[in-house]
Amino acid sequence: MLVVMKNTASSDQIHAVVEVIKDMGYDARPIPGGQRTAIGIIGNDGGVDAGRVQGLEGVLEVIPVTHPYKQVSREWKADDTVVRLENGTVFGGSDVAIIAGPCAVESEAQIIGIAHDLKAMGATVLRGGAFKPRSSPYSFHGLGKEGLVLLAKARQETGLAVVTEALDPDGADLVAEYADIVQIGARNMQNYALLRRAGRTGKPVLLKRGMSATIEEFLLAAEYVLAEGNPNVILCERGVRSFDTHTRNVLDLAAIPVVKGLSHLPIIADPSHGTGLRAKVIPMGRAAVAAGADGLIIEVHPDPTRAMSDGAQSLYPEQFQELMDQIKVIARAIGRDIAEPLSAVAAG
Repeated sequence: MLVVMKNTASSDQIHAVVEVIKDMGYDARPIPGGQRTAIGIIGNDGGVDAGRVQGLEGVLEVIPVTHPYKQVSREWKADDTVVRLENGTVFGGSDVAIIAGPCAVESEAQIIGIAHDLKAMGATVLRGGAFKPRSSPYSFHGLGKEGLVLLAKARQETGLAVVTEALDPDGADLVAEYADIVQIGARNMQNYALLRRAGRTGKPVLLKRGMSATIEEFLLAAEYVLAEGNPNVILCERGVRSFDTHTRNVLDLAAIPVVKGLSHLPIIADPSHGTGLRAKVIPMGRAAVAAGADGLIIEVHPDPTRAMSDGAQSLYPEQFQELMDQIKVIARAIGRDIAEPLSAVAAG
């Protein structure tokens, strides 16, 4: 439920409404807006008696929130959430932000070298797995903490922000020490202990849609992070399972406008995992930008034939440059831009 205050409501009147809500046994979250303040009620599993707050001074109206998720919904917050990183990258603004890098950190030379190349081509965030959840226990599972150290070194040398995945609650704290964004992968989308811990790190969270998750389940997973007081969540559509075997997954591009209608959170697309095939990444990346994605996350490897994981879906650097050139045209056609390279931002 939302309590919408009058635009003339004083801070004392807002405080009085918050206290009444708390006296009713719920939590209250003031949501300042451009014209007026709203107060969200959380902690209630069922309906709330609106009569106790409807007549309080300064209250304009009481609006029920009809979705099972609350804080992520547009009913709760009409304006788009904008997630800002320390290096100036923005998710949810007018620009389309680009995350790129190898599936996994394999060595210092690999991650440092590709980071410099990606920065030169316009990426502003570096991806790379230090901890890799793999289907087979015999596959490469990442360098662990050593990988985090190498990612931090790549950030220091290039200025790129870093995103990498956490696999468990303790791992979320470790990742937050080194990364700018804590990633929750598709296999962990409904790992609620991990979601809560990631929310408590205070770092932005990149949440990937589960392989068989509905959009409602996806948004409810994001609600766990926001419920911990962390509003900086970036959603990621990365494909869902299907009966067809021609692609690894089905990249559900319709989810982008659907989520934008339901939620104020930014949403990006992952055409690499969404297709699993290098030849399909560029066309689906183009399509995702056209559909309104706030960013892309692309797997790029200096030599995909030697990649220790997901080489078949990783672009060669020259292919990534081709993608960047094409999506700039598409973004401008729909009134957006690709986020400027960091050097251009600094020069400005």
